Amino acid sequence: MDKELLKTFVEVSKTRHFGRAAENLYITQSAVSFRIRQLEQNLGVSLFTRQRNNIQLTAAGERLLPHAKMLLTAMQRARLDVALASNRQQQLSLAGTPNIWDAYLHFGINQVISSMPEVSLVAEVKAHQESVRLLLERTLDIAVLFDPPKVDELIVRQVKNLSIIPVSTFNYTNRDDFFGKQYIYVDWGTSFSLWHAKQCEGAGPPYFRTNTGRIALELILQCGGSAYLPKMLAADLIEERKLFLVGTVSRSFREVFVAYHKGNEQLEHIETVVNLLASFAE
Repeated sequence: MDKELLKTFVEVSKTRHFGRAAENLYITQSAVSFRIRQLEQNLGVSLFTRQRNNIQLTAAGERLLPHAKMLLTAMQRARLDVALASNRQQQLSLAGTPNIWDAYLHFGINQVISSMPEVSLVAEVKAHQESVRLLLERTLDIAVLFDPPKVDELIVRQVKNLSIIPVSTFNYTNRDDFFGKQYIYVDWGTSFSLWHAKQCEGAGPPYFRTNTGRIALELILQCGGSAYLPKMLAADLIEERKLFLVGTVSRSFREVFVAYHKGNEQLEHIETVVNLLASFAE
C-alpha cells in the first residue's frame, strides 16, 4: 500500500481538517483530497464523512486507522534495518527548522559527524510542528528547536543560548534608520516576536519578512539594509566590514533546545549527540 496515501489518511484523521493536514504535510489541499480519494478507490470504501466543518471517520476508516499507523511504523523500521545492514552499526535521524540550521547547526554538524564515525546521521530541515509529530511517531530521533515542546513523552534539554544581534550594511547608529531603512524582519520564534514588538514600537512595517536568516543576510548584502541575525552568522562579515553592528539597538538571545523520545532505543547515542551540540562554540 502506498506510504504517502497512508500518511495523508493518518494526518486527516488526526486534524479532521483537509487544510490543516495539507499544511502539516507541506502539500496542497487538493493533493490531500486526491490522495484520500485514491485510497478510498483502492480499498473500495469511504473513509470519511464530509460535511461542512465536520470531517469524521467512517466505520471503515476507524478500522483502517490502527493498521495504517502500524504499517507506517513498520515501513520506517524496515528502512532503518536495511540501513543498518551496511558497514555502519547505527543510524540516527536529526531535524531542525530552517533558522536552526542557519543560526546554529550549520556551524557544528561536522563536529557531530567526525566524533561519531560508527553512526550514520540523517539530517533534514523540518518545521517545528512536523518535527514534534515525527518524534512522537518515533520516525525521528532528535529535533533541534527554538521553542521547547511541552509533551510528556519527550525529553527536552537546552543546549545553547544564541546571540541575535542587530546588524546593517550601513554604518550608522540611529535606531530609526535601523528599523526604517530597508529593515528585514526575521522570525526567530515566539519569544523573539514578543520582544521585538517592544523594540520597534512606533516604527513602520518592515521592508521584507522572512523566516530564514540566510535569506535576510543575502538580501541585505545585495540590496542594503538591516536585520537581526545570529552572531555566528554575521561575525565574519562584521570583521570584514561588510556588515556593521548597530550599538544603539538592543540585542536578543534565543535558547536552543533538543527534544527526543523517552522510549528511544538509541538513548546512549542520542545523548552523545546532545552533548556535542551543547559544545558548539559561538
